[in-house]
Amino acid sequence: MSFEWIKIPYALLTLFIVANYGFLLTAVMAKIAARVGRRHGIPVWQNYVDLIKNYGLCSSITHGVMFYLGPVFRLTGGVGLLMFVPTIYGTEMFSNMSFAGDLILALYFVFFGSLGMALGAGESGHPHSAIGVTRGLSQVTAAELPFALAVYAVAVQYQTLSVTEIVAAQQGGILNWTLFSNPLAVAAAMLSFLGTMMRPPFDVVLAPQEIPIGPPTEYHSSYLALMQTNRAIFPIAKIVIYMNLFFGGAASWPVFFLKVFLIYLVSVIVGVVFPRFRVEQSIRWFLIWAVPLGIAAILMV
Repeated sequence: MSFEWIKIPYALLTLFIVANYGFLLTAVMAKIAARVGRRHGIPVWQNYVDLIKNYGLCSSITHGVMFYLGPVFRLTGGVGLLMFVPTIYGTEMFSNMSFAGDLILALYFVFFGSLGMALGAGESGHPHSAIGVTRGLSQVTAAELPFALAVYAVAVQYQTLSVTEIVAAQQGGILNWTLFSNPLAVAAAMLSFLGTMMRPPFDVVLAPQEIPIGPPTEYHSSYLALMQTNRAIFPIAKIVIYMNLFFGGAASWPVFFLKVFLIYLVSVIVGVVFPRFRVEQSIRWFLIWAVPLGIAAILMV
């Protein structure tokens, strides 16, 4: 048995740990936001209750093959992104399949889920679903542009597209992190991070008054459960990318849990302070503030 096949059980263990941490962290962040508004918020186990309930339901509605593949593509984006980047640096057990991928593959997976969700929801034929997908893709595309510029700046700085090698270059002390060696790239990436997390002020697609015109209305039962599963995995997978590229990675699970929590908390703090943007406002915001920082980061490398 080759070494790559031996790594599969550890990759599945990583997925199990990240999924459960994602469910708990999502509930904790919702509770923190609720406390700011002087509410109690949901219990930390609420996501598990919703997930079990939805996985236990069946659907008799038929919209076509692509409609059913939408949530599958969405989940594939989150799982694939997590599997092809190292979760814990310095250990072969939790490096996942990072030997077979690089930053370019990671960027593909970041957008893969959104595109699959758009194709699936669009096949339902409901105009409101198409409106929700259009809004979501417009904002995600604008948010991904400064992140792509920041990734390019980091790749040029370290002369590699390997996530593992980028993490290795940041070892030796906190001052070796990209946060200090290329702060403009980190600033552009963190502004992009606020948009990709789909939290206020960039939660126009998942806002309470906007949900009736988005994919969550079209999907239900086990299909909605797949989307809920991805909603726990995908944010953590994206944070792992940010942690590895800009904040020195993690050499142990306690460090991983702490860094993921703190990076996630950034979007929560911004969300409880600023009001919600409209779609055109959020796109304009990324183009005016985040994209110039990404360009400046490349010029300063």
